[in-house]
Amino acid sequence: MQSNQELEGFRVELRDWLEANCPAEMRGGEASESSICWGGKNFEFASDAQRDWMERAASKGYTVPTWPVEYGGAGLNRAQEKIFKEEMDRIGARSPLDSFGIWMLGPALLHFGSHEQKLHYLPPIARGEIRWCQGYSEPGAGSDLASVQTKGEDKGDHWLVNGQKIWTSYADKADWIFALIRTDREAPKHKGISFLLINMEDAGVETRPIKLISGASVFCETFFTDVKVPKHQIVGTENRGWDVAKYLLTHEREMISGGGQGLSGGRALGAVLNESLGEGQEMETTLRADAMRCEVDALATGLTLERYKDQAEAGTGAGDASAMLKYMGTELNKQRHELLMAAGGSDALEWDGPLGNRPADWLRTKANSIEGGTSEVMLSIVSRRVLGLGA
Repeated sequence: MQSNQELEGFRVELRDWLEANCPAEMRGGEASESSICWGGKNFEFASDAQRDWMERAASKGYTVPTWPVEYGGAGLNRAQEKIFKEEMDRIGARSPLDSFGIWMLGPALLHFGSHEQKLHYLPPIARGEIRWCQGYSEPGAGSDLASVQTKGEDKGDHWLVNGQKIWTSYADKADWIFALIRTDREAPKHKGISFLLINMEDAGVETRPIKLISGASVFCETFFTDVKVPKHQIVGTENRGWDVAKYLLTHEREMISGGGQGLSGGRALGAVLNESLGEGQEMETTLRADAMRCEVDALATGLTLERYKDQAEAGTGAGDASAMLKYMGTELNKQRHELLMAAGGSDALEWDGPLGNRPADWLRTKANSIEGGTSEVMLSIVSRRVLGLGA
């Protein structure tokens, strides 16, 4: 365990590094999906500053600060991670890189993957070179995820995969997909699933974007037709992919729980809302009260998330309580966008108007209550498995 003096030395060193390496353009500002750096082979950087920030952070392991150094991280312990977050928030630094590889696949590989798989897949994720998408939901398997029917036939040195996934976020922009594939059709539905890694450029993989009410096409249909997947691209044990899937879902829900906290770029929500008002205008009393309530709820949720991270360090994670975190993050993100729309008035109704594309961002939040598990399912998990209510 590090002494307070050692931790303070780390803080000073980190603060100096951030001041020297985080571009001014990557500090503050209202965060949105369009400002996220996703990485990947085909990602188009919004600016040179965004590219520089990602590359500089990756070179220090700061895109995945808690991952081991040999896998592309900085190897920070829990105390150092807290300091890292505090110093990033202090200057309003944007995340240098966000991805499903970091949020979901990475933790699963660190827990279930072989050493060779970790060395092969994790460093490119940390450097922003490979972008992943998630192949879970199917037309007949959403909330009942274990009912997936996309099948993988054993062909000796590979599986032959056929089937369809749906609501695959950013599948048309991803380089690889981690997918739940049924490799034993005779086994009980939770027992015959394997967790496979598939190259999106392989023959037989096709994506079709689904246009949303926001006008964007974040979600896709993904089709597999006689796709050959080498046997070494399985994570964990054959037919025990449900174990990996459950573990990954916990991290996905924790990731979504943070969605209501990062919208204002490290600044108070009230300050962001004030910028939406015209010159000389004051925020309405009811809007100010709603903003304060949302900000307090966000702080409480953030502290709860930090507490679960501390428990994970001690060997116990969020578990089923991740459903509670996911639900709160969903509601907070929706509330913040509602407040931004209300503060902007008629200007906020314009697509690509003076306040950016707020209508699209607001409409996009409606999917938060579905993705990663519907809010109804999350509340059911909380009531039964966290609070112990019902049979």
